[in-house]
Amino acid sequence: MYRQMRMWRHDYRNHLQTMKALDTPIKSGNAMADAILSSKMSLAQAPGIDVRVDAHTHIPIKQRISELDLCCVLGNLFDNAIEANDGLPEADRMIRVYMDMKGTQLYISFTNASSGGKQRKVGGRFRTTKSDEGHGFGLVHIDQIIEAAGGYLSRNFEDGASTTEILLPQS
Repeated sequence: MYRQMRMWRHDYRNHLQTMKALDTPIKSGNAMADAILSSKMSLAQAPGIDVRVDAHTHIPIKQRISELDLCCVLGNLFDNAIEANDGLPEADRMIRVYMDMKGTQLYISFTNASSGGKQRKVGGRFRTTKSDEGHGFGLVHIDQIIEAAGGYLSRNFEDGASTTEILLPQS
């Protein structure tokens, strides 16, 4: 129960940001997804991260995950991408987000610059490398949401870049 409360608290700020940013330049057909992407895009651009979001697709209404879970996934991926750019020279900072329909599945891709630190796997899943409290819930929550929806998730770390790809089937 305590762990679930900490997970919820971890994602709560994403939900608040989503509600604040309903008028957005991103038009995916899902107002909550547009709001979280626009809000996080603004947060990422403030410290000089080059951000490009291509999410001008129509997100189907009949997804196997709720809008809230979709926003948790997008918010956590964006938060991780922003943190991965910390400490990099401004010229190297970047985040690329791409969303589109691949047949009957929603495809989501996040690529970001990274310092190339060693990634930690526990039980076949990537885990946070940060030791301070409040970290480590995002990756776990993303994994749980995608698994529950019967989706596919892939994480790849290569030469200064990290990519997460997700496929989500429709209902």
